[in-house]
Amino acid sequence: MDAQGLDWLLVPLHQLVSWGAAAAMVFGGVVPYIPQYRDIRRTQNAEGFSTYVCLVLLVANILRILFWFGRHFESPLLWQSIVMIVTMLLMLKLCTEVRVSNELNVKRRFFTDFDPRHFWHWSSFADYLQCVLAFTGVAGYVTYLSLDSALFVETLGFLAVLTEAMLGVPQLYRNHRHQSTEGMSIKMVLMWTSGDTFKTAYFLLNGAPLQFSVCGLLQVLVDLAILAQVYAFARQPPKPTPHTVHPASAKAL
Repeated sequence: MDAQGLDWLLVPLHQLVSWGAAAAMVFGGVVPYIPQYRDIRRTQNAEGFSTYVCLVLLVANILRILFWFGRHFESPLLWQSIVMIVTMLLMLKLCTEVRVSNELNVKRRFFTDFDPRHFWHWSSFADYLQCVLAFTGVAGYVTYLSLDSALFVETLGFLAVLTEAMLGVPQLYRNHRHQSTEGMSIKMVLMWTSGDTFKTAYFLLNGAPLQFSVCGLLQVLVDLAILAQVYAFARQPPKPTPHTVHPASAKAL
């Protein structure tokens, strides 16, 4: 009788925990970008955030969705990709609007110029959207033609998670190049680290494809490297600010 009563309590509790974990997987990945989004809107300055982070996540999650057609994985991971794509498009829209509003007498650049020197530095959000749609169309067509190949499907899955594992690399490189983390939301990086740790544990415990677990561990290492930059650059003396530059037009070098 006691065992039956305990089962009556544990079964719905286990179901509730499962739903909570699934919801955390779907929406937890976008939470780190909320403080960064708010900071950019408040300061009207997007220089501290690398839009290549958006590029990496868009490519990774588009490839992950295409991988799902060749090898179905858990639905929360699929919905996580859809939610992340929408979030990255919103981040791109804000960053582009802020950057263009701060630029004076700069020649407008378009995706249809097909100029590799200005790739991912266009003057309108519509150009980024065209690029994303073009990539999705080409990648989707190639995937449709190659779904019967197990090697292609597994390679596609590996590329998807490997690209996502490189998420922090653009921010890591930007911080190294500027020798500063100014303008970057430390809350965002802390949430990256905690979220990637939870995500990797979720992969391991739920038997996700091996590619997911390996690249999740790599992602945690990159997050820790960025946090190490925060600590290292905070110990450096602040750089002198030139008095000849007007604050309204100052840019991160």
